[in-house]
Formats: sequence, structure tokens, C-alpha cells
Amino acid sequence: MKILILGGDGYLGWPQALHFSTQGHDVFIVDSLMRRDFDAQNNFDSLIPLQPLEQRVGAWKEKTGRKINFAIGDTRDYPLLSKVMWDFQPEAIVHFAEQRTAPYSMIDREHAVFTMDNNVIGTLNVLYAIKDSCPESHLVKLGTMGEYGTPNIDIEEGFIEVTHKGRKDRLPYPKAPSSFYHLSKVHDSHNIMFACKVWGLRATDLNQGVVYGIETRQTSMDPRLATRFDYDQIYGTVLNRFCAEAVIGYPLTVYGRGGQTRGYINIQDTMSCVDLAVTHPAPCGEYRVFNQFTETFSVGQLALIAKACGEKLGLNVRIEHLDNPRVESEGHYYRAANTSLLKLGLQPHLLEDTVLVSIMKKAMEFSGRIDKNLLAPSVNWRRTKNSLSA
Repeated sequence: MKILILGGDGYLGWPQALHFSTQGHDVFIVDSLMRRDFDAQNNFDSLIPLQPLEQRVGAWKEKTGRKINFAIGDTRDYPLLSKVMWDFQPEAIVHFAEQRTAPYSMIDREHAVFTMDNNVIGTLNVLYAIKDSCPESHLVKLGTMGEYGTPNIDIEEGFIEVTHKGRKDRLPYPKAPSSFYHLSKVHDSHNIMFACKVWGLRATDLNQGVVYGIETRQTSMDPRLATRFDYDQIYGTVLNRFCAEAVIGYPLTVYGRGGQTRGYINIQDTMSCVDLAVTHPAPCGEYRVFNQFTETFSVGQLALIAKACGEKLGLNVRIEHLDNPRVESEGHYYRAANTSLLKLGLQPHLLEDTVLVSIMKKAMEFSGRIDKNLLAPSVNWRRTKNSLSA
């Protein structure tokens, strides 16, 4: 297949590009390098050193003989986006090209506006480019379980059967996002569903849980192929952050009581889920939603698991509860459906000690690059002005 990956230089986009290239697909990457620019401007950095995109694709060709083409560009640049789609004629478009974290979106007005502009307008451009250039292609969009919030009822996969005053209907599941980032994803979902309805496009929205892990079979082939290891309080997902904190003797930072429960997924399973969505496309005119996670944990449970893993490596690991900078329920009901991808053949990699130990060992290898100033939360949902570092 011809697969276009938007955001193909990112934490998930880069290993996904390698995953598809391994299978013999023709892969084309578009990326604005926004994430790299953020690091350069704010003294953030991936714990594992990253090669420039050009050197990454060169190393991949050297190791495998497979070529990945790319263009540097922004989804908000409609002429560029449209030209790439017209020239390449992808059969599948995998859309990772968004500002991807809640803390970033809550720093201040400028960061909230950027999040909305980049994500919502960028995705709207993607939809128009598909309509105008390759209307038969299948859009696979990375969404988030955070769209649903933490309702006191079971979370279904995108839609819910409702009976009201004696009448029944199948409606989009109610949304209760907890940040401007999550709100941008809700807007995306509405726009994609509308485009499928009025233009006959086909799309799969993958509402993903929190991702952990830093290696796939392809990224492990050569240090030049490594993906990001974000450990900071803006971009670092909780388990990756805990691993970095553990190896330098910094307390594991649990926000509030630690009762916040979410869905989690190994990075290898993210690759498989996107693959399953691409190779089992939605019919024309259909907007479908898959919940993409494999297990649920509370933050407190994860901290205890990380502590135990650290102690196996001889580390002295402490857990520290901080005032929660976010506005969220810390103790709540959480039960979500995730059967669609399992039915398509997903074989989950469940969280085991060996997985976390391997992440910690990688963090130990690069522990000298960990900046402790980037670990403590400095973005508070209740403030109108925040800073990027503590």
C-alpha cells in the first residue's frame, strides 16, 4: 500500500513509519518538526539522542535497503498538503501531526490557541485535501480516550445506544474533555464524522490511552533509529516519567492521591493497532471509532509497580504525592470497552516487570542527560499564566 504518515518524525509517527516500511509498504512522511523546535526553544530534549529526520531515513535505507520519502511541512499549509496527497495518491493516511499533550495546552492563552489552531485547522485541512485529491483513501486518525473524561457509566467505543422518552437512537458518546488539548481532539472527531457523512470519506478514529515504552523491533536495530524518550512534565507520559525519576533518585511524582484511572498501551501495540486499522479500512462514508488501550491502572498503582521494578535494579525509589495541578476527579469509576481491535486480531503486550525494567535500564544508560528541573509540574490548570519549567 501507499501510506502517508503525517507527523512521521514524532514519538509514535517515526516507529510507525518503520513498521510499515518493514512490511513493504510505500511510506511517505510529512512533518513540521514542531516538536524539535519546541525542544530547541525551551531547553527540553529527548532522553535518548535523536538524529535529524534526513539522517534517520538515511540510516533506515542503509540498514534495510528500504526508502522512506519525506517532506518538511505543516498540515496548516494547505497547498503543500494538497500537493503531497495529489502527487502521492495514498491509500491510507495516518494522522499523528498534532500538538499532543494536555499540559502544553494549559500553559497560557498562546499555547491553548496554538493547540486549537494546529490540531483543529490542521485536521480540517487534511479532510479537504483528501476530498479534493484522494477521496478513496482511508484516514486513520490518532484520537484520545481523554475525549470521554471519567463518566460514572461504562465508556463505549465512540457511540452509545440511547433510549429517551420511548424512542431509541445510536448517538456519539458524550464527551467530557479535561483540557484544551482534549477539547481539540473532540472538535477533530466532530469534523471527521461530519466529513464522512457529507463527502462520503472513510475514517477510523483511534481513541488511544496513555502510551508507555520507547522501543520497537525496528527502532532497536540501530541507535540512529531511536524514537523519542520524553520524561519531562510537559510531554513525558507517566510511566516513562516514573522510570526517569527512579534512576536518578528523584521521587516518583504522583499528582494528588493517585486514584486517577486511565487506559494504557505499550508502544508496540500502538504500532499493531494502527496497522490493523489501515489493513481493515472503513467502508466509504463510514466514521468509526476504536478505543485503543489494553489495560487500566490508577496512577498510584503504576507508581507502586515502578517502585518495585526500580528496587529490582538496586535503586532506592520513593513516591511523593504532590498537589494535583490538574482539575480532574482523583477517585472515580472507570470501565471502557476495547473489543474492536481485539476482534481484528490485536495480541496485547501487557505491562510486566520486564518491560519497565528495560525502560529503566535505558534511562540509566542516559541518566546524565536527565534535567531534574523538567520533572516537577509547573503548569497548573487553575492559573491563567504558567511557565514551561519549574
